[in-house]
Amino acid sequence: MKNINIKKFIITLFILIFLPFASSAFDLGLILNLNTGYEGAGTSENQFDFSANLWPRFSALIGKNGEFLLTAGVTAGFADEFYFVPELLHTEFTLRFGNSGLRIGRFDYSDPLSLIVSGLFDGVQYFHNTNAGIFRAGAWYTGFLYKKNANISMTPHDQAGLAVQFDYKNFFSTYFASRRVFMSFEWEHPSINEILRLNAALIGQFDLTDSQSKYHSQYLIIKAGMPVRDFFIELGGCLELSQTDEGICLAFAGELGFSWLFSSEFNSMLSLKGTIAGGRINDTLTAFNPITVKYYGYILKHKMTGLSVITINYSTRIQQTMSAFVNASYFVRNDLGTFQGYPAAGTDEGFFLGPEISASFIWSPFSDLQMNLGAGFFIPQLGNAGPDEKIRWRIDLSVIMALY
Repeated sequence: MKNINIKKFIITLFILIFLPFASSAFDLGLILNLNTGYEGAGTSENQFDFSANLWPRFSALIGKNGEFLLTAGVTAGFADEFYFVPELLHTEFTLRFGNSGLRIGRFDYSDPLSLIVSGLFDGVQYFHNTNAGIFRAGAWYTGFLYKKNANISMTPHDQAGLAVQFDYKNFFSTYFASRRVFMSFEWEHPSINEILRLNAALIGQFDLTDSQSKYHSQYLIIKAGMPVRDFFIELGGCLELSQTDEGICLAFAGELGFSWLFSSEFNSMLSLKGTIAGGRINDTLTAFNPITVKYYGYILKHKMTGLSVITINYSTRIQQTMSAFVNASYFVRNDLGTFQGYPAAGTDEGFFLGPEISASFIWSPFSDLQMNLGAGFFIPQLGNAGPDEKIRWRIDLSVIMALY
């Protein structure tokens, strides 16, 4: 009964605040996400963690051309110790006028490679659709985001801030992400001559932190995709130009992927993808440094800098309500100094980190219920960077429920 009263209170609060803005229609909802994990590294000190996310959401049409969306959230969990974190999530006002539009608020943005910057950010974006493609221009600020979800670690100053435990008694110093502004200018054409898909973007990032050593960077990104019968080929690259106290530096990143849809009945797809985030060569050609951190491993969760990964993925729909995914990856260091995490912590020998294998099963018996069981392990013995390290493994179980 107590949980029902809480739910009624949240929905009533949303109605009182946002109903005046909904001139024609509105929608309310509540999403609950429960996740539990168990992991180990070949020792008796295995770790258990648990988290629960509650996401109330509200959406409304404003006039004939406007839309408003708000999603808040609280996360409670246990990982070594109990934590409780409130957060304002997707909060967006969209206005469309003809072939153009404007987005304002906290909304998703990702670069064409999804490697440089990806996530929810506070900002504004203008877009315009033409026969020559879609043009977008926007600017975003990161300093009001929760630091763990923004996951910005471009400098030692950023990394030190991320490592500090969130504390309500020192809220403003321990909650927010690194203060940075980035701007993006993009062009996308979904089908040139009904064959080639092209994306290009120019992103500029500016360091507004109080660190004495600033890190500013710019990224030129180009990505192309082409279907060939049942195959789809993607090729993309990024050139980074950065400015620090040590001078101007260059870095690069790229990806090449092949996908094969070989069973339309079961939506079965096999894909092979290689991603490289360049390492340090000299004082001018340095390690690639993305704005936000995207993990390419289930176990090996590390910033993609000075790393390469080759991944084979197989996905299939077993039946109408169940899907399965199997993933195998191999990680390689591009230099012997940039990457210093497991399994190569403190070593300057060996480029090959080792393989990782993971699998997950998703069961959705109803439209408002989804269960996900995943497991994976990393084998450093099949590399030469840390061959004496123990195998690490993890098991996850998550349940997502939509409560209306």
